[in-house]
Amino acid sequence: MLQTSLLLMLLAAPPGASSLQEILQQRISQVKGASVAVAYQDLGDSRDAVFLEADVSFHAASTMKVPVMVEFFRQVDAGGLALEQPIVLSNRFASIVDGSPYSLDAREDEDAALYEHLGKPVPASELLKRMIIRSSNLATNSLLALVDAKRVTRTLRALGAPSMTVLRGVEDGKAYAKGLNNTATARDLSTLLAALERGKAASPRSTQAMRGILLAQELNELIPAGLPPGTPVAHKTGQITAVLHDAAIVYPPGRAPYVLVVLTRGISDEQVARALIVDLSRHVHAHATRVLFQGPDAGQ
Repeated sequence: MLQTSLLLMLLAAPPGASSLQEILQQRISQVKGASVAVAYQDLGDSRDAVFLEADVSFHAASTMKVPVMVEFFRQVDAGGLALEQPIVLSNRFASIVDGSPYSLDAREDEDAALYEHLGKPVPASELLKRMIIRSSNLATNSLLALVDAKRVTRTLRALGAPSMTVLRGVEDGKAYAKGLNNTATARDLSTLLAALERGKAASPRSTQAMRGILLAQELNELIPAGLPPGTPVAHKTGQITAVLHDAAIVYPPGRAPYVLVVLTRGISDEQVARALIVDLSRHVHAHATRVLFQGPDAGQ
């Protein structure tokens, strides 16, 4: 009886977002000099959310590949592109600064095997998968050349993300030198993922396909590593020097999914940044599933 009353109190009480916020802040404070942004949204309870430095702009790194994917599927929905259309791979791209050509370094790409297909046609659907699940830079720049960065940013605005911006492809050195970078905020990435999960980012068929691609992610050492084994996670990581990100939709069994975005910079030791993101993910999961483990049969 006492356990049943405790359960009812837990269900009636407002979510403990403030206590979660304190826990996350305490863990972040252990990494001196780091800049960290967090956005957490329970998609089953709009009251349960935590935003820490969520409107601070970060270098987007490879998280920009998510809106590129969204824009591609929206253009498919509109009839302008096709998922199986062939794209002849070329390692030659134009800088947004002056149009001068630049190439990608296969040794700096998570998906070096794709370079074996240069000069050959590859289905767009294959490039979309490689762009997300292996974070292929070659696939990203090839797709971005089709969909246009300005259209990607317009789509972000239309979906309620006012700050995230996609300006250019990966490894545009001249643009980087001038500070012309793709940028993201934790809030905007969480808004984008929530729109995708709710079926608002594109057509139902396209949003289902995008969730499937994100769920097949092969780089799982950040947010997924802080979750119970086997927990489905649709996510995209991002990494450059002293920058490490992960943006995810987490699907705990038996309850609505939640969105968690963690952006970090200024942490020179990658292992420290990785451990931080894993711990934040673990804390958020414990918070989000707290009622599931407080049921009347718990401990029996």
